[in-house]
Amino acid sequence: MELQAQIKKYRTQLSLSQDELAEKIFVSRQSISNWENGKTYPDIRSLLLLSEVFGVSLDQLVKGDIEIMKKAITEQDIAIFRRDSYILFVFMLLMLLLPFPLFKYAGWWGAAIYLLIFTAGMFVALKVERQKKKFNIQTYKEIVAFYDGKTLDEIEAAKEEGKRPYQKVLMAAASAVVSLVIFFIMYFLFR
Repeated sequence: MELQAQIKKYRTQLSLSQDELAEKIFVSRQSISNWENGKTYPDIRSLLLLSEVFGVSLDQLVKGDIEIMKKAITEQDIAIFRRDSYILFVFMLLMLLLPFPLFKYAGWWGAAIYLLIFTAGMFVALKVERQKKKFNIQTYKEIVAFYDGKTLDEIEAAKEEGKRPYQKVLMAAASAVVSLVIFFIMYFLFR
């Protein structure tokens, strides 16, 4: 992508160090380094701040990157990600429902079978996480949405809605309650 070269070019033209640029746009020096080395991609807010600091339009800053981003996640990638997500869901259900029946009816062999299911489930979970990191889904989605005519307010509203701290706490608590209920049901059914 061209953005990494653009950031470095404009930063050196203004005789700014990575630390100085980071301070101006409220990120860490490591973030600037990662952007310049192509390890990560700035979010839309950082791109707007960069274009303001450099005195260039957002179009000039990102040049051909938008088309690359639109093509970065193909339909096949989405289908693979969706499939892996469903497989992960099935493994999570199996890990929740099978411990008591396997151990009761198969003894230690059941525990070994459960360990295999658990290992396969964790493998799929890691694969899904790698895909999310590889495609940088959230950042690309925000930038492409911005360029497709959605306002920053719409993007920010969606982003904030997904990041509400209480939602994560409620989800964790609900998952714990559901897991405990299923645990006790399985315990009383298979003891």
